[in-house]
Amino acid sequence: MSTTLTIKDKSTICVGRMGEALPSLLPKGRVVVITDANIDRLYPDLVHRYDHIIVGLGEANKSLQSVDMAYRQLMDMGADRSTFILGIGGGIVTDMAGYIASTYMRGLDFGFISTTLLGQVDASVGGKNGVNVAEYKNMVGTISQPKFVISDVEMLRTLPYRELRAGMAEVVKSAIIGDVALFEYLEREACDEIYRNTEIMEHIVLSSVNVKIGIVSQDEREGGLRRVLNLGHTIAHAIEKCSHDINHGEAVAIGLAMISRAAERLGLLSTVDADRVERLLRNLGFNLQPNISMANLMREVKLDKKKKDNILRVVLPAGIGRCVIQEMPVDEFQQLFI
Repeated sequence: MSTTLTIKDKSTICVGRMGEALPSLLPKGRVVVITDANIDRLYPDLVHRYDHIIVGLGEANKSLQSVDMAYRQLMDMGADRSTFILGIGGGIVTDMAGYIASTYMRGLDFGFISTTLLGQVDASVGGKNGVNVAEYKNMVGTISQPKFVISDVEMLRTLPYRELRAGMAEVVKSAIIGDVALFEYLEREACDEIYRNTEIMEHIVLSSVNVKIGIVSQDEREGGLRRVLNLGHTIAHAIEKCSHDINHGEAVAIGLAMISRAAERLGLLSTVDADRVERLLRNLGFNLQPNISMANLMREVKLDKKKKDNILRVVLPAGIGRCVIQEMPVDEFQQLFI
């Protein structure tokens, strides 16, 4: 049984079995799949049902050069304004597929089958699509909603533990932002076994997506409220630029712990709740010590793309389930971590 949610009647989010949902959501007409080699290997019957483009694996391939290659393949295929783009994969694939679809011939309709936990709870939902420039994440992109996102937690069973855990950091972020019940649920259930439990995983995905949908429906283009979805990410993106050994979810977990302690120092978050955030992240298996100097982290924070006139809009937890946004100079932000 699938559960469907919508974003402003523009995008349908379906949590359930992919095989049941796809036929009813996919429009008639030509479909071109954009995916990577791992998905092509795991689901050849699905991928080879359509014309397809295979993009490279990893963040290094989430680039304008890869996008240009995809454009050329679409042109060689004769893809036109009536072509539907179906992105199948994790956040890298869906970010690229959404950007390619949004810009090719000034915009094609597109949808996603999200195959990672990080993608299902965050990256594929909300309409942000983009690619990296140099080592700066999502520096070029669009905000354009997919017609649908299918999240089948059974597809997560092919993932290694580290990648599953990476997605759980975004779940914790969603809970801190706007779902006390989800945070408490994670506190009760946190263990390695949850990833094998379909019922638990569907509950986690649905709860996380509900938080994001509630925010995006009010502020699709990040004029204000949507910024709370960046909780922990100013630090996380800096960590990712300083270390190639830490993946996105691991960086987010560290960012959540650090920003919770910063909020505690500012008197916004109680010590009890800051301790709860750290304890939950550790119980989920995260190492919260980045082994990166604060000087290097702050050097990268100064280059944050969301900074304006040396002012950061910093998302701070003010309790479990509630965040505030404060503007502060980069130097003042740095002082929170000394």
